[in-house]
Amino acid sequence: MTQQTSHTLFQDALTLMPGGVNSPVRAFKSVGGEPFFAQSAQGAYLTDVEGNRYIDYIGSWGPMIAGHAHPDVLAAVNATVQNGLSFGVPNALEVTMAQTITRLVPSCEMVRMVNSGTEATLSAIRLARGATGRNRIVKFEGCYHGHGDSFLVKAGSGMLTLGVPNSPGVPKTLADLTLTLTYNDFEAATALFADLGHDIAGVIVEPIVGNANCILPAEGYLQHLRDLCTQYGSVLIFDEVMTGFRVALGGAQQLYGITPDLTTFGKIIGGGMPVGAYGGRRDLMQQIAPSGPIYQAGTLSGNPVAMAAGLATLELIQAPGFYPQLHAQTDTLRRGLQAAADEAGIAFTTTGLCAMFGLYFCEGPINGYADAMRSDSSQFNRFFHGMLKRGVYFAPSAFEAAFLSSAHGDAEIELTLQAARETFAEMA
Repeated sequence: MTQQTSHTLFQDALTLMPGGVNSPVRAFKSVGGEPFFAQSAQGAYLTDVEGNRYIDYIGSWGPMIAGHAHPDVLAAVNATVQNGLSFGVPNALEVTMAQTITRLVPSCEMVRMVNSGTEATLSAIRLARGATGRNRIVKFEGCYHGHGDSFLVKAGSGMLTLGVPNSPGVPKTLADLTLTLTYNDFEAATALFADLGHDIAGVIVEPIVGNANCILPAEGYLQHLRDLCTQYGSVLIFDEVMTGFRVALGGAQQLYGITPDLTTFGKIIGGGMPVGAYGGRRDLMQQIAPSGPIYQAGTLSGNPVAMAAGLATLELIQAPGFYPQLHAQTDTLRRGLQAAADEAGIAFTTTGLCAMFGLYFCEGPINGYADAMRSDSSQFNRFFHGMLKRGVYFAPSAFEAAFLSSAHGDAEIELTLQAARETFAEMA
Protein backbone atom coordinates (compact mmCIF):
# COMPACT_ATOMS: atom_id res chain seq x y z
CA MET A 1 0.00 0.00 0.00
CA THR A 2 1.32 3.43 -0.91
CA GLN A 3 1.26 6.04 1.86
CA GLN A 4 3.08 9.01 0.29
CA THR A 5 0.23 11.48 0.80
CA SER A 6 -0.20 10.42 4.42
CA HIS A 7 3.56 10.71 4.92
CA THR A 8 3.57 14.27 3.55
CA LEU A 9 0.59 15.25 5.72
CA PHE A 10 2.24 13.75 8.79
CA GLN A 11 5.49 15.62 8.20
CA ASP A 12 3.53 18.86 7.96
CA ALA A 13 1.51 17.95 11.06
CA LEU A 14 4.67 17.30 13.08
CA THR A 15 5.63 20.97 12.72
CA LEU A 16 2.17 22.18 13.73
CA MET A 17 0.79 19.78 16.37
CA PRO A 18 2.52 17.97 19.26
CA GLY A 19 3.57 14.61 17.83
CA GLY A 20 1.67 15.46 14.67
CA VAL A 21 -1.65 14.40 16.17
CA ASN A 22 -4.50 15.67 18.33
CA SER A 23 -4.60 12.57 20.53
CA PRO A 24 -1.47 10.57 21.47
CA VAL A 25 -2.52 7.04 20.53
CA ARG A 26 -3.12 8.07 16.91
CA ALA A 27 0.58 8.65 16.36
CA PHE A 28 1.67 4.97 16.00
CA LYS A 29 4.42 5.76 18.51
CA SER A 30 4.12 2.42 20.33
CA VAL A 31 3.81 0.26 17.20
CA GLY A 32 6.28 2.14 15.00
CA GLY A 33 5.76 3.76 11.63
CA GLU A 34 3.47 6.62 10.73
CA PRO A 35 -0.32 6.94 10.88
CA PHE A 36 -2.41 7.00 7.74
CA PHE A 37 -4.81 9.90 7.19
CA ALA A 38 -8.45 9.06 6.61
CA GLN A 39 -10.37 10.40 3.65
CA SER A 40 -13.74 8.76 4.26
CA ALA A 41 -15.51 5.90 6.00
CA GLN A 42 -18.48 3.72 5.15
CA GLY A 43 -19.95 0.78 7.00
CA ALA A 44 -17.13 -1.40 8.35
CA TYR A 45 -14.45 0.33 6.25
CA LEU A 46 -12.04 3.25 6.47
CA THR A 47 -10.52 4.71 3.29
CA ASP A 48 -7.29 6.70 3.48
CA VAL A 49 -6.14 9.66 1.38
CA GLU A 50 -4.39 7.25 -1.02
CA GLY A 51 -7.61 5.32 -1.62
CA ASN A 52 -6.55 2.26 0.44
CA ARG A 53 -9.44 0.54 2.24
CA TYR A 54 -9.25 -1.04 5.70
CA ILE A 55 -11.69 -3.15 7.68
CA ASP A 56 -11.95 -0.98 10.78
CA TYR A 57 -12.03 -2.40 14.32
CA ILE A 58 -11.76 0.96 16.06
CA GLY A 59 -14.99 2.59 14.87
CA SER A 60 -13.78 6.07 15.87
CA TRP A 61 -12.81 4.51 19.24
CA GLY A 62 -16.26 3.09 19.86
CA PRO A 63 -19.08 5.39 18.69
CA MET A 64 -19.75 3.72 15.34
CA ILE A 65 -21.68 0.73 16.63
CA ALA A 66 -23.99 0.89 13.59
CA GLY A 67 -21.07 1.37 11.20
CA HIS A 68 -19.60 4.47 9.65
CA ALA A 69 -21.80 6.96 7.81
CA HIS A 70 -25.04 5.12 8.50
CA PRO A 71 -27.69 6.69 6.25
CA ASP A 72 -30.14 7.22 9.12
CA VAL A 73 -27.53 9.07 11.15
CA LEU A 74 -26.43 11.19 8.20
CA ALA A 75 -30.03 12.05 7.39
CA ALA A 76 -30.68 13.17 10.97
CA VAL A 77 -27.55 15.33 10.96
CA ASN A 78 -28.29 16.83 7.55
CA ALA A 79 -31.84 17.73 8.58
CA THR A 80 -30.65 19.31 11.83
CA VAL A 81 -27.86 21.47 10.39
CA GLN A 82 -30.38 23.21 8.15
CA ASN A 83 -31.68 24.90 11.30
CA GLY A 84 -28.28 26.01 12.59
CA LEU A 85 -25.24 24.55 14.30
CA SER A 86 -25.54 25.89 17.85
CA PHE A 87 -27.95 28.15 19.67
CA GLY A 88 -26.71 28.91 23.20
CA VAL A 89 -30.24 28.34 24.46
CA PRO A 90 -32.06 25.04 25.11
CA ASN A 91 -33.19 22.95 22.16
CA ALA A 92 -35.80 20.20 22.01
CA LEU A 93 -33.32 17.46 21.06
CA GLU A 94 -31.63 17.83 24.47
CA VAL A 95 -34.90 16.89 26.14
CA THR A 96 -35.40 13.91 23.84
CA MET A 97 -31.86 12.71 24.56
CA ALA A 98 -32.42 12.99 28.31
CA GLN A 99 -35.70 11.10 27.98
CA THR A 100 -33.98 8.37 25.97
CA ILE A 101 -31.02 7.89 28.33
CA THR A 102 -33.17 7.86 31.46
CA ARG A 103 -35.53 5.33 29.85
CA LEU A 104 -32.77 2.97 28.72
CA VAL A 105 -30.62 3.31 31.87
CA PRO A 106 -32.95 3.29 34.90
CA SER A 107 -30.19 4.25 37.38
CA CYS A 108 -30.05 7.63 35.63
CA GLU A 109 -33.02 9.54 36.99
CA MET A 110 -31.58 12.81 35.70
CA VAL A 111 -28.81 13.55 33.21
CA ARG A 112 -26.56 16.45 32.21
CA MET A 113 -25.05 16.66 28.73
CA VAL A 114 -21.39 17.67 28.26
CA ASN A 115 -18.95 17.62 25.34
CA SER A 116 -16.63 14.68 26.06
CA GLY A 117 -16.11 11.66 28.25
CA THR A 118 -13.41 13.55 30.15
CA GLU A 119 -15.87 16.33 30.98
CA ALA A 120 -18.36 13.74 32.15
CA THR A 121 -15.94 11.99 34.51
CA LEU A 122 -14.51 15.23 35.88
CA SER A 123 -18.03 16.46 36.58
CA ALA A 124 -19.04 13.19 38.22
CA ILE A 125 -16.18 13.22 40.72
CA ARG A 126 -16.78 16.90 41.49
CA LEU A 127 -20.38 16.00 42.23
CA ALA A 128 -19.29 13.06 44.41
CA ARG A 129 -16.94 15.30 46.38
CA GLY A 130 -19.46 18.11 46.70
CA ALA A 131 -22.30 15.82 47.74
CA THR A 132 -20.29 13.93 50.37
CA GLY A 133 -18.05 16.72 51.61
CA ARG A 134 -15.07 14.38 51.17
CA ASN A 135 -12.01 14.73 48.94
CA ARG A 136 -10.57 11.28 48.22
CA ILE A 137 -11.54 9.25 45.18
CA VAL A 138 -10.68 5.67 44.27
CA LYS A 139 -9.74 4.45 40.79
CA PHE A 140 -8.21 1.25 39.45
CA GLU A 141 -4.86 0.40 37.88
CA GLY A 142 -5.10 0.50 34.10
CA CYS A 143 -8.48 2.24 34.03
CA TYR A 144 -8.61 5.46 32.03
CA HIS A 145 -11.24 8.09 32.70
CA GLY A 146 -10.01 10.88 30.46
CA HIS A 147 -7.17 13.30 30.97
CA GLY A 148 -8.35 15.04 34.12
CA ASP A 149 -5.64 15.58 36.73
CA SER A 150 -7.26 13.27 39.26
CA PHE A 151 -7.26 10.37 36.81
CA LEU A 152 -3.70 10.40 35.49
CA VAL A 153 -2.46 8.11 38.24
CA LYS A 154 -1.68 4.55 37.09
CA ALA A 155 -3.96 5.22 34.14
CA GLY A 156 -4.72 3.13 31.09
CA SER A 157 -5.29 3.91 27.40
CA GLY A 158 -2.63 6.17 25.89
CA MET A 159 -0.92 6.45 29.27
CA LEU A 160 -0.08 2.73 29.13
CA THR A 161 0.86 2.98 25.47
CA LEU A 162 3.41 5.68 26.26
CA GLY A 163 4.60 3.88 29.38
CA VAL A 164 3.84 6.89 31.62
CA PRO A 165 2.12 5.88 34.88
CA ASN A 166 1.72 9.49 36.02
CA SER A 167 1.70 12.69 34.00
CA PRO A 168 3.94 15.69 34.66
CA GLY A 169 1.79 18.71 35.38
CA VAL A 170 -0.45 16.87 37.86
CA PRO A 171 0.06 18.48 41.30
CA LYS A 172 1.20 15.98 43.93
CA THR A 173 -1.36 17.33 46.36
CA LEU A 174 -4.13 16.41 43.91
CA ALA A 175 -2.63 13.04 43.00
CA ASP A 176 -2.43 12.23 46.72
CA LEU A 177 -6.23 12.43 46.86
CA THR A 178 -6.51 9.65 44.26
CA LEU A 179 -6.31 6.17 45.77
CA THR A 180 -5.56 3.29 43.41
CA LEU A 181 -6.76 -0.31 43.66
CA THR A 182 -6.07 -3.44 41.64
CA TYR A 183 -9.12 -4.38 39.58
CA ASN A 184 -10.80 -7.65 40.65
CA ASP A 185 -8.96 -7.72 44.01
CA PHE A 186 -11.74 -8.16 46.58
CA GLU A 187 -9.48 -8.12 49.65
CA ALA A 188 -7.64 -4.93 48.68
CA ALA A 189 -10.90 -3.04 48.22
CA THR A 190 -12.21 -4.26 51.58
CA ALA A 191 -8.98 -3.27 53.32
CA LEU A 192 -8.86 0.19 51.75
CA PHE A 193 -12.40 1.01 52.82
CA ALA A 194 -11.78 -0.36 56.32
CA ASP A 195 -8.86 2.04 56.60
CA LEU A 196 -10.09 5.14 54.76
CA GLY A 197 -13.71 4.52 53.81
CA HIS A 198 -15.15 7.48 55.70
CA ASP A 199 -12.84 9.82 53.72
CA ILE A 200 -13.72 8.39 50.30
CA ALA A 201 -16.06 10.57 48.25
CA GLY A 202 -16.45 8.10 45.41
CA VAL A 203 -15.20 5.12 43.49
CA ILE A 204 -14.92 5.45 39.72
CA VAL A 205 -14.54 2.26 37.70
CA GLU A 206 -14.81 0.99 34.17
CA PRO A 207 -17.16 -1.97 34.82
CA ILE A 208 -15.37 -3.69 31.95
CA VAL A 209 -11.83 -2.35 31.72
CA GLY A 210 -11.41 -1.21 28.12
CA ASN A 211 -8.28 0.84 28.53
CA ALA A 212 -5.92 -1.97 29.51
CA ASN A 213 -7.41 -3.79 26.51
CA CYS A 214 -10.51 -5.68 27.70
CA ILE A 215 -10.69 -7.09 31.24
CA LEU A 216 -13.98 -8.51 32.48
CA PRO A 217 -15.08 -8.24 36.12
CA ALA A 218 -14.74 -11.32 38.32
CA GLU A 219 -18.05 -12.76 39.47
CA GLY A 220 -19.42 -10.63 42.29
CA TYR A 221 -16.71 -7.96 42.09
CA LEU A 222 -18.89 -5.07 40.95
CA GLN A 223 -21.47 -6.00 43.60
CA HIS A 224 -18.65 -5.95 46.17
CA LEU A 225 -17.84 -2.37 45.18
CA ARG A 226 -21.54 -1.50 45.37
CA ASP A 227 -21.77 -2.95 48.87
CA LEU A 228 -18.65 -1.11 50.09
CA CYS A 229 -19.86 2.24 48.74
CA THR A 230 -23.26 1.74 50.34
CA GLN A 231 -21.72 0.77 53.68
CA TYR A 232 -19.37 3.77 53.82
CA GLY A 233 -21.58 6.38 52.16
CA SER A 234 -19.35 6.74 49.09
CA VAL A 235 -20.63 7.43 45.58
CA LEU A 236 -20.23 4.55 43.10
CA ILE A 237 -19.52 5.91 39.62
CA PHE A 238 -19.63 3.60 36.61
CA ASP A 239 -17.60 5.00 33.73
CA GLU A 240 -19.64 3.66 30.83
CA VAL A 241 -18.19 6.02 28.24
CA MET A 242 -16.99 2.89 26.44
CA THR A 243 -19.40 0.16 27.60
CA GLY A 244 -22.57 2.26 27.62
CA PHE A 245 -24.93 1.00 24.89
CA ARG A 246 -22.12 -1.22 23.53
CA VAL A 247 -22.18 -4.38 25.63
CA ALA A 248 -25.95 -4.19 26.19
CA LEU A 249 -28.73 -1.72 25.58
CA GLY A 250 -28.58 -0.67 29.24
CA GLY A 251 -24.80 -0.90 29.41
CA ALA A 252 -22.63 -3.02 31.69
CA GLN A 253 -24.79 -2.13 34.68
CA GLN A 254 -27.75 -3.88 33.05
CA LEU A 255 -25.60 -6.85 32.10
CA TYR A 256 -24.28 -7.36 35.63
CA GLY A 257 -27.35 -6.19 37.54
CA ILE A 258 -25.61 -3.38 39.45
CA THR A 259 -27.09 0.05 40.21
CA PRO A 260 -24.40 2.74 40.42
CA ASP A 261 -25.09 6.14 41.94
CA LEU A 262 -23.69 7.99 38.93
CA THR A 263 -22.85 6.94 35.37
CA THR A 264 -20.77 8.66 32.72
CA PHE A 265 -21.41 8.28 29.00
CA GLY A 266 -19.86 9.28 25.69
CA LYS A 267 -19.07 7.78 22.29
CA ILE A 268 -22.28 6.03 21.15
CA ILE A 269 -24.65 8.71 22.49
CA GLY A 270 -23.05 11.13 20.02
CA GLY A 271 -23.07 8.85 17.01
CA GLY A 272 -19.55 10.05 16.16
CA MET A 273 -20.00 13.68 17.17
CA PRO A 274 -18.17 15.11 20.23
CA VAL A 275 -20.40 14.42 23.23
CA GLY A 276 -20.54 13.19 26.80
CA ALA A 277 -23.05 12.95 29.62
CA TYR A 278 -23.34 12.04 33.27
CA GLY A 279 -26.42 11.04 35.16
CA GLY A 280 -27.68 9.24 38.22
CA ARG A 281 -29.75 9.51 41.35
CA ARG A 282 -32.08 12.48 41.36
CA ASP A 283 -30.97 13.67 44.81
CA LEU A 284 -27.37 13.82 43.59
CA MET A 285 -28.04 15.39 40.20
CA GLN A 286 -30.20 18.12 41.73
CA GLN A 287 -27.09 19.40 43.53
CA ILE A 288 -25.67 20.51 40.14
CA ALA A 289 -26.07 24.21 39.23
CA PRO A 290 -28.45 25.87 38.68
CA SER A 291 -30.53 23.51 40.85
CA GLY A 292 -27.81 23.30 43.48
CA PRO A 293 -24.44 24.75 44.51
CA ILE A 294 -22.05 22.40 42.65
CA TYR A 295 -20.98 24.23 39.52
CA GLN A 296 -20.60 22.72 36.06
CA ALA A 297 -21.27 24.34 32.69
CA GLY A 298 -20.57 23.96 28.99
CA THR A 299 -21.01 26.45 26.15
CA LEU A 300 -21.74 23.80 23.51
CA SER A 301 -23.29 21.14 25.74
CA GLY A 302 -26.41 19.57 24.23
CA ASN A 303 -25.35 20.68 20.75
CA PRO A 304 -28.29 19.97 18.43
CA VAL A 305 -26.20 18.29 15.72
CA ALA A 306 -24.57 15.96 18.24
CA MET A 307 -27.96 15.21 19.78
CA ALA A 308 -29.41 14.37 16.36
CA ALA A 309 -26.56 11.98 15.52
CA GLY A 310 -26.76 10.33 18.92
CA LEU A 311 -30.52 9.93 18.90
CA ALA A 312 -30.45 8.35 15.45
CA THR A 313 -27.80 5.89 16.65
CA LEU A 314 -29.73 5.07 19.83
CA GLU A 315 -32.78 4.38 17.68
CA LEU A 316 -30.84 1.94 15.50
CA ILE A 317 -29.49 -0.10 18.41
CA GLN A 318 -32.98 -0.68 19.79
CA ALA A 319 -33.89 -2.84 16.77
CA PRO A 320 -34.87 -6.41 17.72
CA GLY A 321 -31.90 -8.78 17.60
CA PHE A 322 -29.30 -6.03 17.32
CA TYR A 323 -27.17 -7.13 20.27
CA PRO A 324 -27.44 -10.92 19.82
CA GLN A 325 -26.17 -10.51 16.26
CA LEU A 326 -23.25 -8.35 17.40
CA HIS A 327 -22.41 -10.86 20.10
CA ALA A 328 -22.45 -13.76 17.62
CA GLN A 329 -20.21 -11.96 15.14
CA THR A 330 -17.72 -11.02 17.85
CA ASP A 331 -17.60 -14.61 19.09
CA THR A 332 -16.99 -15.88 15.56
CA LEU A 333 -14.13 -13.44 15.11
CA ARG A 334 -12.57 -14.21 18.50
CA ARG A 335 -12.75 -17.97 17.99
CA GLY A 336 -11.23 -17.62 14.53
CA LEU A 337 -8.37 -15.44 15.76
CA GLN A 338 -7.62 -17.86 18.58
CA ALA A 339 -7.62 -20.82 16.20
CA ALA A 340 -5.27 -19.03 13.80
CA ALA A 341 -2.84 -18.16 16.59
CA ASP A 342 -2.96 -21.69 18.01
CA GLU A 343 -2.26 -23.18 14.58
CA ALA A 344 0.81 -20.94 14.24
CA GLY A 345 2.00 -21.68 17.77
CA ILE A 346 1.65 -18.07 18.91
CA ALA A 347 0.88 -17.37 22.60
CA PHE A 348 -2.41 -15.52 22.32
CA THR A 349 -5.60 -14.93 24.30
CA THR A 350 -8.79 -13.05 23.49
CA THR A 351 -11.28 -11.56 25.89
CA GLY A 352 -14.52 -9.82 25.12
CA LEU A 353 -18.22 -9.28 25.54
CA CYS A 354 -20.76 -8.48 22.87
CA ALA A 355 -19.24 -5.89 20.48
CA MET A 356 -16.07 -5.24 22.48
CA PHE A 357 -12.98 -7.45 22.65
CA GLY A 358 -9.30 -7.54 23.52
CA LEU A 359 -6.21 -9.23 22.08
CA TYR A 360 -3.34 -10.34 24.34
CA PHE A 361 -0.10 -11.90 23.17
CA CYS A 362 0.32 -14.19 26.17
CA GLU A 363 -1.37 -17.20 27.69
CA GLY A 364 -4.57 -16.57 29.65
CA PRO A 365 -6.48 -16.08 31.74
CA ILE A 366 -6.62 -12.27 31.86
CA ASN A 367 -8.10 -11.28 35.21
CA GLY A 368 -6.45 -7.96 35.94
CA TYR A 369 -3.87 -5.30 35.24
CA ALA A 370 -0.88 -7.54 36.00
CA ASP A 371 -2.14 -10.13 33.53
CA ALA A 372 -2.58 -7.45 30.86
CA MET A 373 1.02 -6.36 31.41
CA ARG A 374 2.18 -9.90 30.54
CA SER A 375 1.11 -9.35 26.94
CA ASP A 376 4.07 -9.22 24.54
CA SER A 377 3.92 -5.74 23.00
CA SER A 378 6.53 -6.58 20.37
CA GLN A 379 4.38 -9.46 19.14
CA PHE A 380 1.36 -7.19 19.05
CA ASN A 381 3.31 -4.66 16.99
CA ARG A 382 4.19 -7.35 14.43
CA PHE A 383 0.56 -8.44 14.35
CA PHE A 384 -0.66 -4.86 13.95
CA HIS A 385 1.55 -4.14 10.94
CA GLY A 386 0.88 -7.52 9.37
CA MET A 387 -2.85 -6.93 9.54
CA LEU A 388 -2.55 -3.32 8.40
CA LYS A 389 -0.71 -4.25 5.20
CA ARG A 390 -3.50 -6.77 4.53
CA GLY A 391 -6.19 -4.11 4.91
CA VAL A 392 -7.31 -4.69 8.51
CA TYR A 393 -7.01 -1.88 11.07
CA PHE A 394 -6.78 -2.50 14.80
CA ALA A 395 -5.89 0.14 17.38
CA PRO A 396 -2.18 1.09 17.17
CA SER A 397 -1.67 0.08 20.80
CA ALA A 398 -1.44 -3.21 22.68
CA PHE A 399 -3.60 -1.71 25.44
CA GLU A 400 -6.77 -0.68 23.63
CA ALA A 401 -9.98 -2.63 23.21
CA ALA A 402 -11.31 -3.34 19.73
CA PHE A 403 -14.89 -2.83 18.56
CA LEU A 404 -17.29 -4.45 16.11
CA SER A 405 -20.25 -2.77 14.47
CA SER A 406 -23.42 -4.10 12.94
CA ALA A 407 -21.82 -3.36 9.55
CA HIS A 408 -19.20 -6.09 10.10
CA GLY A 409 -20.79 -8.94 8.20
CA ASP A 410 -19.67 -12.47 7.42
CA ALA A 411 -17.51 -11.27 4.52
CA GLU A 412 -15.58 -8.81 6.69
CA ILE A 413 -15.09 -11.42 9.43
CA GLU A 414 -13.73 -13.97 6.94
CA LEU A 415 -11.41 -11.42 5.30
CA THR A 416 -10.11 -10.53 8.76
CA LEU A 417 -9.51 -14.16 9.68
CA GLN A 418 -7.71 -14.85 6.41
CA ALA A 419 -5.46 -11.85 7.06
CA ALA A 420 -4.85 -13.13 10.59
CA ARG A 421 -3.92 -16.60 9.41
CA GLU A 422 -1.37 -15.13 7.01
CA THR A 423 -0.05 -12.70 9.63
CA PHE A 424 0.32 -15.34 12.35
CA ALA A 425 2.08 -17.68 9.92
CA GLU A 426 4.44 -14.86 8.99
CA MET A 427 5.12 -14.14 12.68
CA ALA A 428 5.83 -17.80 13.39
